[in-house]
Amino acid sequence: MVKQLHDIPFSVLDLAPIREGGTAADSFHNTLDLARHAEEWGYHRYWLAEHHNMPGIASSATSLVIGHVAGGTKRIRVGSGGIMLSNHAPLVIAEQFGTLESLYPGRIDLGLGRAPGSDQAAARALRRGLGSDGSEFPEQLSELRAYFDANGAGGRPLGVRAVPGEGLNIPIWLLGSSGFSAQLAGQLGLPFAFASHFAPDYLLPALHLYRSSFKPSAVLDKPHVMIGLGITAADTVEEARRLATSQQQQFLNIIRGRTGKLQPPVDSLDGIWTPQEKAMLLSKQQYSIAGDPSLIKERLLEILEETAADEWIIASQIYDHSARLHSYKLVSELLQEQ
Repeated sequence: MVKQLHDIPFSVLDLAPIREGGTAADSFHNTLDLARHAEEWGYHRYWLAEHHNMPGIASSATSLVIGHVAGGTKRIRVGSGGIMLSNHAPLVIAEQFGTLESLYPGRIDLGLGRAPGSDQAAARALRRGLGSDGSEFPEQLSELRAYFDANGAGGRPLGVRAVPGEGLNIPIWLLGSSGFSAQLAGQLGLPFAFASHFAPDYLLPALHLYRSSFKPSAVLDKPHVMIGLGITAADTVEEARRLATSQQQQFLNIIRGRTGKLQPPVDSLDGIWTPQEKAMLLSKQQYSIAGDPSLIKERLLEILEETAADEWIIASQIYDHSARLHSYKLVSELLQEQ
């Protein structure tokens, strides 16, 4: 059967943006407000991402913010998109997410990434004696999964237990922007989420690698893919494209090796970016959509045909909170059309 847009669960990826002129406290207020609206509008999951040493992102203490959102909502699944496991001892993550699952049973997801989610200086400050190149990720993942195993399966240090955590069924997702996590997720039979909103060139190869390497497990009997998309929706294409310049300025700062708060939209980036920067930025936005509902629906149908996605997760870096709410509402309405 051919998938339709209304067949696919859709979720929110919140980077907890700190706006120019705003504070982290404002960001947390807006995050909870968006989560409550997302729950009302039919979004399936609400994920928060771990980043460090970034003045424009407030979700560095990711588990705490997940608890903030889960405590202020009723039904929507809440989780990480993701926890950067190389920054942490697996036991600590098992205990944190065991605590969250005990407080909010049946609603917590644990998405895991291999990258540090920070610059090199912050990575060194976080990791201290831990490895630094991501090669330890499979071993850390094995140890983490063992802490949740009620039968005390191998992989964790002898005599060490996660309390709370042990025996709890917390769905684990692997997140990636390249082939490493795709292949590992396939081999372990875990669901896989790809960050196509900032690594578009690797999307299709990673999906092929995941699906071709997939081995059924106690978790999944067939591959399950979530696609990350950047979407800015408004009543008109022109307004959506103007709102999307906040996210484009954020990408531009990354290209230039800078960080900063989320900037207000501008009418045009001409004079702000160079021709080379423009070409580089636009090449990274193959799976970022700015438009009215009609344009967004058309592009989503193309991506669905291209990827056969099982779920969407949508990131919308919009400066004005009311405009961000409106964007997510428009997207929810078009994805639920019969």
